[in-house]
Amino acid sequence: MTGNSPASTTEKPAVKRPPAADRVYTHVKQGVLDRSYEGGALLTEGELAEAVGVSRTPVREALLRLEMEGLIKLYPKKGALVLPVSAQEIADVVETRLLVEEYAARRAVPTPPGLVERLEELLVRQKEQAAAGKLAEAAVTDRCFHAEIVRSGGNDILSRLYDQLRDRQLRMGVAVMHSHPDRIAKTLTEHEEILNALRLGDAEAAVDVVHRHVGWFSHLARGEVR
Repeated sequence: MTGNSPASTTEKPAVKRPPAADRVYTHVKQGVLDRSYEGGALLTEGELAEAVGVSRTPVREALLRLEMEGLIKLYPKKGALVLPVSAQEIADVVETRLLVEEYAARRAVPTPPGLVERLEELLVRQKEQAAAGKLAEAAVTDRCFHAEIVRSGGNDILSRLYDQLRDRQLRMGVAVMHSHPDRIAKTLTEHEEILNALRLGDAEAAVDVVHRHVGWFSHLARGEVR
C-alpha cells in the first residue's frame, strides 16, 4: 500500500447555501427592520435580484412572503412598497405588549433561577451598543431583555405569541431610537428600574415600570410625543 488516501476523504464537505428565495427574504427583511429600506421606499425585482445575486423568480417568492407578514405591499409591474410604521400598528403592538408584559412581570416574582443574571448581561450589552451608536443592535437586545421576562413564566404559548411581535417591535424600536435619540437613555434607565424591582421581589413596582415604559409608545402613536 502506498498510504495515499482518496482526496474525497480529506476534503471538507461544502457548506450548503440557503435557497435563493430564503436569501432574498432575509436580505429584504433585515433591510426593512434596520431601516436600510425606509418606509415608503419602492423596491424593484431587478434591483433586489442584482443585490442578492439571484434571478427574479426567487425574488417574487420572497416578496410574497414579506407581503403576508405586513412589511411590504406589492404593486404589479412597479415593485414592492416598504410599508411605513403606522400609528395604528404602534397602538396595536403596545396594547398587546401591555397585556403580556404586565402579566409576565407579576409572574417573574419570585424571580426564577438565572433570570436576574441574564437581564444584567443584556442591560450591559445594550448600554455598550447604545454608546457605540449601534442602534439596530441595541433594539435587538432591547427585545431580548423583555422576552427573557416573558419566557421566565414558563408559558410556552404566551412566549410564542410574544415572539410573533418581535419583527414589528424591532422595526418600531429602531425608528424610535432614530427619531427620539433622547429616549435611548430613558429606556436604559427604565430597564434598570425593572431589573431592580425584580431583584427586590417587588412585583407591583415591576409592573408599574413596565406600564410606564411600554405605555410611552401609546403617547407616540397619538402624536403626543415631540
